[in-house]
Amino acid sequence: MVGSRKLSNDEVEALLGGLDAAAKQEDTSAVFDTTAVREFDFGSEDLSLLGDYYALRMVNEKICRFTRSVFLPMLRIMPRISSFPPEVKSFDEYVESCDNFVSVTTNRLDELRGNSLLVVQSSFISILTNSYYGGSKIKALHQNKGEFTATEQRIIQIITDGMNRAMENAWKDLFVTSFEPLSREENIQFVSFVDGVDTVIVCSFMVQMPDAEPASFDVLYPLQTLKPISSQLRSRVQNEFAQDDRTWKEKLEQAVLSINLPLSAELTNSKANLGRLLKSTVGDEFPISMPENITIKVSGEPVYKAEIGKLGANAAVSMTKRISLKKDKENG
Repeated sequence: MVGSRKLSNDEVEALLGGLDAAAKQEDTSAVFDTTAVREFDFGSEDLSLLGDYYALRMVNEKICRFTRSVFLPMLRIMPRISSFPPEVKSFDEYVESCDNFVSVTTNRLDELRGNSLLVVQSSFISILTNSYYGGSKIKALHQNKGEFTATEQRIIQIITDGMNRAMENAWKDLFVTSFEPLSREENIQFVSFVDGVDTVIVCSFMVQMPDAEPASFDVLYPLQTLKPISSQLRSRVQNEFAQDDRTWKEKLEQAVLSINLPLSAELTNSKANLGRLLKSTVGDEFPISMPENITIKVSGEPVYKAEIGKLGANAAVSMTKRISLKKDKENG
């Protein structure tokens, strides 16, 4: 998606050839020969027919979420990043459809024994540089250039390192791998990535910013690099283990522990018959006995035995013994 899409010479010839073939078919109808034998060359199978890489789409969605934090400190706004479905094409086709002047970073994937390519639009690098160093508006500077300045190269290093960490986090649920930069180029024609006829998977992303043209960046994987995990990429199951979200558990624990409960201290209980209560008047006295320990109740349930006393100018209680609940007694 970086740059405009152009038809290659082969595509133009195929288009013209198709028009000629369609004109000939109007006059004569082709007859299928059931005895014809077609030669098959082992090792030349079409690797583009491996099915829909559903899991790779989910990985790209995670890359969108994680890379927002990479661009936020520079743009000072939260950009909207969206991904396109992965495309399978030859590397030559991608190079012809891409601008020559772009930021190209080759990364090593040791766990997959292969490489990946990170291609960032040059205008996006200019926008990030201008905004990071105090630009009042989000806009690109110096559209027509042939090389990046030293300041822009530093910005490229910062964002590629951050994007590599974001891609590692996005991939770790499916396959744990590392993205380590090998080389950086400014012209995609000079990149030594794979042979031109080799098939690559192109994952394109669009970055939308207010009052500015959308920017884009691409991530390329050779199909041979992802072939060992193709079954996982076609799977709709993201990971084989359940993640332990400690942050969510800690927040839930804090929310539960911060609930306010009514606490009451029961001094004593006294009994009187109904006849005496009916005859009682103002000034009558009822004798009570103070127990050695008073009962502390939480939400009406007895929880502790305590001693009553004073703390400074206020009355206070001191917990002495915990009262076993009914469930505790049944389990104990």
